[in-house]
Amino acid sequence: MKAFRGFTGWHMLLATSAFFAVVIAVNVTMAVYASSSWSGLVVENTYVASQEFNGKAAAMKAMAASGIEGALSLKGSEIRYDIHEQGGAPAIIDDVTLNFKRPVGDHEDFSLALRKTGEGRFVADHEVAGGDWIVEAISRRNGVVIMHEAKRFDTAEFGQ
Repeated sequence: MKAFRGFTGWHMLLATSAFFAVVIAVNVTMAVYASSSWSGLVVENTYVASQEFNGKAAAMKAMAASGIEGALSLKGSEIRYDIHEQGGAPAIIDDVTLNFKRPVGDHEDFSLALRKTGEGRFVADHEVAGGDWIVEAISRRNGVVIMHEAKRFDTAEFGQ
């Protein structure tokens, strides 16, 4: 019977190699998941975006001061957007576009041009997958943006 020789240099080399192989495999896996899930791109050119910021902020303040508000509702595949003035009267709007975006990732994002069914009432039929969404609503009259707002919601809020 051969006697046990103990922990040798070869054992240390194998243990160290196995440790680093696991670390490298985990890093490669995380890098693949990170690069395939979200680009991280928010704006194409940060300098141009910073120059446009003040103008956009002033326009948003003016829209907020107008008192026009919109309300989104989901029921099954029906998406409804009601827009009204400060006193509650329907706002005079020609068209509404909704941009549905996931908070992280863009593989499920979509845009809808809603059809007008009455003053201040717009609808569309489209399935909305469950979970969190950010909806950007752009309302126009005579081609001019009257209201531009974004709201975050969970489809569970609508019983979906």
